[in-house]
Amino acid sequence: MNISANPKVSIITCFLNVGEFLQEAIESVLHQQYHNWEMWLIDDGSTDCSTQIAKEYAAKYTDKIIYYEHEGHQNIGASASRNIGIERSTGELIAFLDGDDVWLPNLLAELIRLLQQHKVAMVCEATEYWYTWNESANQNTVTPVGGVQDCVNLPPQLMLDLYPLGKGAAPCICGMLVRKDALQKHGGFESCFKGMYDDQALLIKFYLNEAVYISSGCHNLYRQRPNSLVQSSFKSGRYYQDRKQFLEWLKRYFTINKIENEMINKTLKKVLYPYRYPFIYAVTHTLPRRGMTLLRKINRKLS
Repeated sequence: MNISANPKVSIITCFLNVGEFLQEAIESVLHQQYHNWEMWLIDDGSTDCSTQIAKEYAAKYTDKIIYYEHEGHQNIGASASRNIGIERSTGELIAFLDGDDVWLPNLLAELIRLLQQHKVAMVCEATEYWYTWNESANQNTVTPVGGVQDCVNLPPQLMLDLYPLGKGAAPCICGMLVRKDALQKHGGFESCFKGMYDDQALLIKFYLNEAVYISSGCHNLYRQRPNSLVQSSFKSGRYYQDRKQFLEWLKRYFTINKIENEMINKTLKKVLYPYRYPFIYAVTHTLPRRGMTLLRKINRKLS
């Protein structure tokens, strides 16, 4: 799985109404220490100033930045948009940067070095959850990817170690570098996921089939904002349904692709149980735990 000495990287930036942040994301690419790249700005139906910003950069950097919009300027979702970027890209390697996130100048150089050194399909690194871009009271936190650090993780171990089945953090999409041929081999993103879990549906294909190098380094900033997709899912109460939908899809994916690993299937069954049988789970798990908590509180007051 050797890659060339100076591989071209195609950077896929799918964006939707991030006019306040898009320029900063693009500038972070322009300031990369590694220069053999192209950037695809995939407009997923923006109605704010994002479209104009993207067009202006594409016009200014005609040899580096390409603007693409869907027919009729429609919104088709992040997964389908990224797949279009992958299909049209000309790079040997693929990186993803959302329109509101930022790279540090040495991200590409570092991830390419690791990919060349370890000859894997994917390299991923820790991510800095970026709160201080505004006046948030929260401090930035660096979240490492779960699994063995600074090491090649062989399949299918990450399926058990990382979210959504394991306890370890999954890589953020802005902290990954992937071989294009591996993306194409596994079918890219799943277009049925237009928001939540679009990244996870791709990642599980790599966990199951490819060696992945996990780096403890961190050269990316994942902007935290109250109206982001993830935060909106929690606030609206959709998160439960979104997670259930993904887990049911994962079950079908395992069946179709004949994933017969006993531990993985056992873990998925356990994770799915409270979604398929919520009443039984509440009676046998949630209520007893709450009862024990109440008893401990009463005991403390009496003692």
